Formats: sequence, structure tokens, C-alpha cells
Amino acid sequence: MAMLTVRNLPDDVHRALRVRAAQHGHSTEAEVREILAMAVKPEARVRVGDALSALGRKIGLANEDFEVFDRVKDKMPAEPLRFE
Repeated sequence: MAMLTVRNLPDDVHRALRVRAAQHGHSTEAEVREILAMAVKPEARVRVGDALSALGRKIGLANEDFEVFDRVKDKMPAEPLRFE
């Protein structure tokens, strides 16, 4: 796992983190991990797969609508991109 060092954290913020951690029964480090996870990966975030699935259901797509891709899809593997 990655490690993160936070420098120049104000004393009052550190104190508030320790209090919040104690209220939740966590260590300060665990509380910071939880806060960071909630900030960058909120549970209410839109996931692309879920959004596409919901869109397909909304417009009434069925499995038969995707069978056409099996018939016209190029069976050859794609060439890797080259950045030369």
C-alpha cells in the first residue's frame, strides 16, 4: 500500500482529527484514511458501467439488440498503439 506524509498540518486540525477519531473509535491514522476515501470515492459517485446499464434499460435495449455486434465485429485483435 502507498504511504502519504502530510506536512505543516495546523495543530487545531490535528487536534480535531484526534477528537473525531476518538468519537468513531478509530486511530487518527484510520480516521484520516476514512476521510480521504470518502472525499475521493464517495458512495454516491456515478459509475460508468452502472450508468450505461441504466441508460440501456431506460431506452429499452434487449440482448437481441447486441447480437448484431457479434456478426459485424472484426475478429482480429487490435494492433497496439505506437507512440513513435
